[in-house]
Amino acid sequence: MSAVTSRLSKQQEMKLCSMLSCSRLSLLFKASVHGYTGAAFHQKCDNQGPTVTVAYNNSGYIFGAYTSKNYAQTGQNILDENAFLFSFNEREMKKDPLRVVCAAGQYSSYDTSTGPYFHSLVFLHNNTPTVYSNPGTFNFDPVEMHGNDLQLIECEVYRVEVGNGSLMEKPWRTVLWNSERRKALMDMITGWKHGVSSVKQARVLLVGPVGAGKSSFFNSINSVFKGYVSNQANTGCAGTSLTTQFRAYSVKAGSNGLPLPIVLCDTMGLEENLNAGLDIDDFTSILKGHIQNKYQFNPSMPLQAESPSFCKAPALKDKIHTVAYVLDASKVKLLSNKMVEKLAAFRRKANQMGISQLVLLTKIDEACPSVASDLKTLYHSHYMYKTAQEVSTNLGVSLSAVVPVKNYCQELELDPHVDILLLNSFVQILRATESFFDDIYSEPE
Repeated sequence: MSAVTSRLSKQQEMKLCSMLSCSRLSLLFKASVHGYTGAAFHQKCDNQGPTVTVAYNNSGYIFGAYTSKNYAQTGQNILDENAFLFSFNEREMKKDPLRVVCAAGQYSSYDTSTGPYFHSLVFLHNNTPTVYSNPGTFNFDPVEMHGNDLQLIECEVYRVEVGNGSLMEKPWRTVLWNSERRKALMDMITGWKHGVSSVKQARVLLVGPVGAGKSSFFNSINSVFKGYVSNQANTGCAGTSLTTQFRAYSVKAGSNGLPLPIVLCDTMGLEENLNAGLDIDDFTSILKGHIQNKYQFNPSMPLQAESPSFCKAPALKDKIHTVAYVLDASKVKLLSNKMVEKLAAFRRKANQMGISQLVLLTKIDEACPSVASDLKTLYHSHYMYKTAQEVSTNLGVSLSAVVPVKNYCQELELDPHVDILLLNSFVQILRATESFFDDIYSEPE
């Protein structure tokens, strides 16, 4: 998937954050990607807490509205003393932005099924890339607000995050963050046995959109067991997949240790466009064990049965025993319908084959400021809980199968708290794999 990114420049974002007295803006909705409709807006933005709508026109105006209230499609007028409209021009960034508050005692917005509705400004008017403008509740000069240019070239909605965000008093999962737990998890992994003698190492396939962190997850697990940050698999920030081969990576328990009982298999990232990213036919061939290590993918043509690279008679040890979908937690709400549909198709195929599946939520520190400040707040974070619930619903997996994790990306040294999350996720992979073998234990290869 090509990355869904903010149109705001760093300078513009800083100006908005200053106006909002917030620490961060998190992009929820981008009309050019998700659609210029009220339905698309509400799908991404309902029940997100304080948000700011940012509209752009060809006259250089960046204007919009802030509300401290949830969108919930209640059909009611909303009183919000904190609401305001704003505007500045990208060609005159040194000027102070326009800020217009609601008239005293007036309703600031209407919580309906349309686009953001602030009475004096209605965005995505009639499900089109336009804004309806009628100064009154908010009293402004239309020329100063938007230059009388009501045609939008983009409309975005951001969640406004203040400080470390909202934390639950009681965590939604319990994690022990001490060194004893770290050692216990490592021992659990190195000593794991699945009971199928014909399979020395179970095979786990990592699947996810480009840039979600599949290769980084292998590197991170490898780092924990090596004792230092390692970058064996190729990673980066390209718009298309850096992984172009099917790779089966084995992790050793220490520099001179034995291989772990699981192999992590990496693939091309998923992309929306045709002839780009991992194809469902190649995905199926991988699951069935037909694709061999270091096979070079051809996005325009899946591997054919007559190819020399096609393994015609794979054994159980060659097949995939668990699929781990890797998703960027900071972009869950930005997944396009096409990407969700592609993931659903992959899920159905794996389900048909009885393969265990779970989801790894990466980049949790980028998704949630409180987690970025202190990793131990992960399971106290309302936002991360809602994100996990959304993934569970959209992908059709149980909430217990959604596992947040942080990869090593910019760090030079290991962090015990990062290690514990990584090891916890690996244990969940082992348990999912064990369930697969339990189901087929008595079946012939």
